[in-house]
Amino acid sequence: MADNNVHVSAHPLVKHKLTLLRDARTEHKKFRELIRELAMLLGYEATADLGLNTFEVMTPLGGAPGFKLQEDVGLVPILRAGLGMVDGIHEMIPGAQVWHLGIYRDERTLRPVSYYNKLPIEPTVQVCLILDPMLATGGSAAAAIDVLKEWGVRRIKFVGLIAAPEGIAVVTRAHPDVPIHLAAVDDHLNEHGFIVPGLGDAGDRQFGTA
Repeated sequence: MADNNVHVSAHPLVKHKLTLLRDARTEHKKFRELIRELAMLLGYEATADLGLNTFEVMTPLGGAPGFKLQEDVGLVPILRAGLGMVDGIHEMIPGAQVWHLGIYRDERTLRPVSYYNKLPIEPTVQVCLILDPMLATGGSAAAAIDVLKEWGVRRIKFVGLIAAPEGIAVVTRAHPDVPIHLAAVDDHLNEHGFIVPGLGDAGDRQFGTA
């Protein structure tokens, strides 16, 4: 993508696993495993600029430079499809907090509808990663970013698997300061708001409700 804030992974493992994820023959269990693995790989890339505090750590043979994450990280999966991405990144950042946002797309209007938000009054993290496999119309992602900014978080990133150009345009227009990390950008949205070629409904394919 030409936008400097849109980062599409070029990693061979990401491309390989995304191909397996797209395949209509991939069953629910394997689909969930691939979501977790891709989230781990994309989360690794998305967190490359996290700040560090330095200190000395003692090895069996003496002192060595040590590093610790400077900022508290929050993982914010958009229910329900984003749930499958949490475990992969949580394995990389075990101390990350997890905050859930329930936002669904109205099938008639294709507009986001918020139905669940249990964020405390004051922010408890400095960095938030919004997790959602599909960036389709962009409405849910933009709404989630609105919620987190109102909460007081200033460093926000979106981590997804596949995006449509239309969804990227909506998010970057509303929130040009928010980086978007993806495995792929597909061709377009169809008349029902699904990404083409995409992979179908990520929530249904994860949870066996297709």
